Parts: sequence; structure tokens; C-alpha cells
Amino acid sequence: MASWACPRPLTASVTRGAFQCAGLPLPPSFRVSWSSGRRLRRGGRSRRRDREHRRACARMAADGVPEPLLVRAARGEPVERPPCWMMRQAGRYQKAFRDLAKQYPSFRQRSETTDLIVEITLQPFEAYKPDGVILFSDILTPLPAMGIPFEIDDKKGPIISDPITSKDQLSKMYPLRLDELQFVGDSLRQLRQRVGDQAAILGFVGSPWTLSTYVVEGGTSAVYSVIKSMMHNAPDVLEALLSFLTDQIAEYIVYQIENGAHVVQIFDSWGGQLTPKDWDRWSRPYIERMIEVAKSRHPTVPLALYANGSGGLLERMKSTGADVIGLDWTVDMADARQRLGPDVPVQGNVDPALLFAGEEAIEEGVRDCVAKAGPTVCYCQEPILLGALLRACVS
Repeated sequence: MASWACPRPLTASVTRGAFQCAGLPLPPSFRVSWSSGRRLRRGGRSRRRDREHRRACARMAADGVPEPLLVRAARGEPVERPPCWMMRQAGRYQKAFRDLAKQYPSFRQRSETTDLIVEITLQPFEAYKPDGVILFSDILTPLPAMGIPFEIDDKKGPIISDPITSKDQLSKMYPLRLDELQFVGDSLRQLRQRVGDQAAILGFVGSPWTLSTYVVEGGTSAVYSVIKSMMHNAPDVLEALLSFLTDQIAEYIVYQIENGAHVVQIFDSWGGQLTPKDWDRWSRPYIERMIEVAKSRHPTVPLALYANGSGGLLERMKSTGADVIGLDWTVDMADARQRLGPDVPVQGNVDPALLFAGEEAIEEGVRDCVAKAGPTVCYCQEPILLGALLRACVS
């Protein structure tokens, strides 16, 4: 479980009726300010897109319809309360999902069929009304559209039967065929239409390094021996693979944004398996390139970066240009805030095991996180007592 936080709570007003109608306690009033200090070189088309986005926001504000709370928090803008969402929002903890999985047992079918994607994505939203609705998908979903097929075994997880370990094998890959990912675009557009402005629609991608671990190892790994050997014995092959994935996933980020994603999260899930020095060589520059491409075309759309076991990487993650830095529960929120500075929205980091401990423990964990980080957006990984979690986040 974790949170998004914007720094320096100030004073603000809150519309009391909305929360009372929802049957929730009135949250504390606060206001936040944020500045990334980052400058980007933008072309004329990007500036036009930026102006069009600002005009659209102005029209929404004039109509009394602000952008979703989570989006404003991710940008560091004033927010009325801590938004909350669940990273693994759809899943087996819900009976509706289990019933659907019996009817459609293949994960690939569930995650690559528009109607099923939309239905599964909306199950937790309809049950709990979180502030973020994350697309039901997988970081490996775009791989077949660039010539890297995979399957998912219920017990073993992802399986790539022909892993890439040599220069000759690189030739089998081809530029991303977005027409083969139409189910992603269709799902995002339908979700935007169904959810409206009640919550933010979140898309996500895997980082080039994390995707490469699957492509090179052939699946999940405990020690990453093959790809780490490649770092030293065949660096040119790994560099070529990472560069290729960077270009394709950057386009995939843009595709998700242009089809309705309010926010896109980059999962460098296995970045924490690298030493900080190796992360600087094999992960950071490729993440930076992806962010630069996405920001050059959609500069106002927030991008979040999350890595498991990233306690030794926080300052480096900040330097990538990501708008929001994700933390796991092994990092103390107060330490992270001190290391990252007051001007970076953070996402983190209540221990997900608290969801098994009851409402009192959940409330204590959320309040501790909020107190250390400032206003937060909470997310959890294995939702059990979600109602209690959400109440704690807004109380």
C-alpha cells in the first residue's frame, strides 16, 4: 500500500456536502503547492497541445467540473483531500472477478478483450469508488505487437519461449504495431466515457530494463543471472534491446494518453535489482528518454515512476523527469521526503500487510503516512478491507 503526496499543506476550503452525501467523514482542509523546476524544449505542435489542454481545463472549470482529484494531486496542484486508489485494483479478492475468471480462465483473453477489460477495470470502482481507475492490463501486453510473443502460466507467470540473448535474435523484433493494441485504446476511451470526471483513468507501462529482464530471462527470475551476465559479456546486445524497447514503449505511453489516460505510471519493477551504479547505466537513461518523448508531445499529463526496492535510488529516480516518485513500504516516508525535497509529489507507502490487520491498524498506518508526507494518494496491493482504507484516507 502506498500514497501520492504533494508537499507543504496550507489552508483551503472543502465542499462539505459532497462528502456527507457520500457517507464519508469530512476530510481535513488543506492546500498544496508544487514546482518541478524542470524545463522542457517544446516544439510548436506541443505548445499548441498544451494551450488546447489549458483551454479545455478552463472550460471544465467554467462549467464547474474540475479535473479529477488524483490528476491535480499528481501535478502538485491544490487538492481538497487525499485521493486514494489501489494499484492491483481488480483481482481475486472480488467475487465478481472470480466468477468472471471461471468463465474466461485465460489471463491473456481477459486482458486483451475490450469488453472484459472494461468490465474488470470497473468492478472495484463500482464497489469502492476510488479516485483512480487503473487499466486492467499487463506490462508485457505490448510485446507481441513488436514481435516478442509470450504466454502466462497460472503458476509460473509470464513465459517467453524464445528469449533474446544474441545480436542475431534482435532482428526478429519490429516497430510497435499499434493496430494490434486497439483493445487498449478502445478500453481507455470507454473507461473515460463510463467514469467521466469521477476519477482519473490510469494507464501504465513497464520500463525498458524491467521488460528486458523478461525478454532475456524468458520469464520471471530470482537472481537475473542471464541479463546481468549480458551487461558485462554482451553489452552491445543489451544496449540495442533497451534502445529498441525505449522507442516502442515511449510510443505506447503516448498512445495511452491520446486514448484517454489521465496519468501513466512507469513500472521499473525490477530496477531495485540493480546497484545504483548499474541503474544509472542500464535503466535511468532509457526511462529519461521515454519521459522526454511523452512530455514533448503531452507536457501536462503526469507521469509516475515506481520501482520495487528503490530505497537506494530515490534521488536518481527524481532526476529522470518523472512528475511523481513511487515508494514502497520499505522506505520511511519522512526519510524519502527529506531526500527528495519538498517539491516532488510522492507515491507511497503504507505496508500492504496492514490490510489483514483490521480497521484500527489501517487508520493508524494511513495517518502516519499522511503526517510524514503531506496530503497523499493512497494505493494498496492486495485489497481486503478497502472500505476501511478509503475511509482512513479521507478522514
